[in-house]
Amino acid sequence: MSDSASGRVAILISGRGSNLQAFLDSRDAGELPGEIALVISNSAQAEGLARADAAGVAHRVIDHRDFDNREAFDQSVLDCLLEADIELVILAGFMRIITPVLTAPFEGRLLNIHPSLLPKYPGLNTHQRALDAGDAEAGATVHFVLPELDAGPPVIQVKVPILPGDDADSLASRVLAEEHVIYPIAARWYLQGRLRLHNTGALLDGQPLPAGGIPYIPA
Repeated sequence: MSDSASGRVAILISGRGSNLQAFLDSRDAGELPGEIALVISNSAQAEGLARADAAGVAHRVIDHRDFDNREAFDQSVLDCLLEADIELVILAGFMRIITPVLTAPFEGRLLNIHPSLLPKYPGLNTHQRALDAGDAEAGATVHFVLPELDAGPPVIQVKVPILPGDDADSLASRVLAEEHVIYPIAARWYLQGRLRLHNTGALLDGQPLPAGGIPYIPA
């Protein structure tokens, strides 16, 4: 992190906030540098807002339905992030496709987690698609966000075996447990100044990362 960076983190959510909770737990364990300064949700009904409140984190609802288009919504989110002096933005179950209005100002400072082994299965229904394809494993990938959907350079990736009898729900549950492990790791690397986005891809300690990101082996 540069001398001018704030170390302040914003987490954007739409629902339960289970990945938000993983970040709060990491913070409480002293494993996350910087400060979780803000939680933004596009839904007032998001359960994750109660998690933020219980943890003493400032939170705000910016309802996408109040805006005529994606760009206007993203501008409102951007204004909120800039006002809060945010350094790193974490998309944690944020169910909105964001536009360059938001991705451009935060390029290299915007992370997402996707429940597949990218580049496999960008978009929705990833677990069912892995099952339908007869894959032996599924997983999750933390990646930098670029304007193209789920196309930013991977940072860290975890593989989860597909078991006999798995359905989309059982597979999703096991993948989500590993998401809670790897996502705070990627944020920690960034806040420590180790992880950066370069025009050649993601770099960790100045070295290019593998095409799928650093492989994480579950305990």
